Amino acid sequence: MPDSIRTIRIEKYDYPLPAGQIAQFPLEVRDKSKLLVLKANETRRDVFANIATYLPAGSLLISNETRVVHARLLFRKVSGSQIEIFCLEPVEPTNDIQLAFQQQRGCTWKCLVGNARRWKSGLLVMEGETGGVAVSLSAEMISKADGTFLIRFGWTPADLNFAQVLEFFGKIPLPPYISREASEADNRRYQTVFARNDGSVAAPTAGLHFTPEVLVTLANKNIETGSVTLHVGAGTFKPVSSDTIGEHHMHSEQVIVPVSLLKEILKDKNRHITLVGTTTVRTLESVYWQGVKWLQQKPVLPVMHIEQWDPYCGLSEKEVSAEEALQCVVDTLESAGLAELHGSTSLMIAPGYTYRLPDAIITNFHQPKSTLLLLVAAFVGEQWKDAYQYALDNDFRFLSYGDSCLFFKH
Repeated sequence: MPDSIRTIRIEKYDYPLPAGQIAQFPLEVRDKSKLLVLKANETRRDVFANIATYLPAGSLLISNETRVVHARLLFRKVSGSQIEIFCLEPVEPTNDIQLAFQQQRGCTWKCLVGNARRWKSGLLVMEGETGGVAVSLSAEMISKADGTFLIRFGWTPADLNFAQVLEFFGKIPLPPYISREASEADNRRYQTVFARNDGSVAAPTAGLHFTPEVLVTLANKNIETGSVTLHVGAGTFKPVSSDTIGEHHMHSEQVIVPVSLLKEILKDKNRHITLVGTTTVRTLESVYWQGVKWLQQKPVLPVMHIEQWDPYCGLSEKEVSAEEALQCVVDTLESAGLAELHGSTSLMIAPGYTYRLPDAIITNFHQPKSTLLLLVAAFVGEQWKDAYQYALDNDFRFLSYGDSCLFFKH
């Protein structure tokens, strides 16, 4: 890994964010959010409903179709103490998120536990009723390590799957900087119109601005749409606490990418590609690096696994084009009879990184000293400072329920 990347000081990616500009509630109408457009050193302001105006006709727009699960469970002990269990990732009988939500009878997850000192042992139980049928959920603490807990869940009726159980008992997990309890409206508004696959504990927030009406304006301009899945983990909110990013441990997230989408990208190497959100960016850039890896050595099992610093470790002696890398992934998967690429990525994108896929990125305004801000800075360079200052000066709303940006590659 080059020293120029490893020694980047996170203080360079700090900025003053007034609490009053952190959006605590979504707008009533999604596509009425403000849109900041940054292209060729020019910054302009619009509303998101007009996003199609800025994208080339015949281009391709790719989003993340993960769905946020009701990952917060609030149990009440007989003594009256409230114990909060926040589901992070599945452990048994499978660590595959898609399969984990289909489990019946019981499962074990890695979780955060609030007020854990009040829960030394024993079962926690919640009970309810739906459609005249009694439903119960129990939680048992198995072990603790590094601030997280292994929790075994069991429920009745046993033919319910875990997704249904969470939907019934759980609450939508709003980000920590939204200082209020989740409401019934958040169950709808903290999901994108693209949401299909259960698995995230945070929304891919750039997608929150889209509406069916916006999708019609894209279609009218012959802009095609495609989707990947990256299940967003709680690590997305983890700030860089070390002085340099070389000391930061990047979280891993599970991804699914259809072969059909990769073939669509490969149809025309000159086609303009817009990626919706940092999650989609990390997914497709990770696919590129998986292709680079497989060009060096064919896999025994075609499963994606990208480490934090893979792009910076000289994986290939020569530059590999996006077309070569993606074609390798397609060929490898098809030879194995697979229609989708599954796996995980811990990819960190920071200034000095060379992008291979996006020509433009739609995203929200991110927290100071965050890996998401590093990703944006790698795409637009030092212009991120001017863009963010413009947004602060013009009352844009920041973070998950905030306003949007359209950044073109600098």
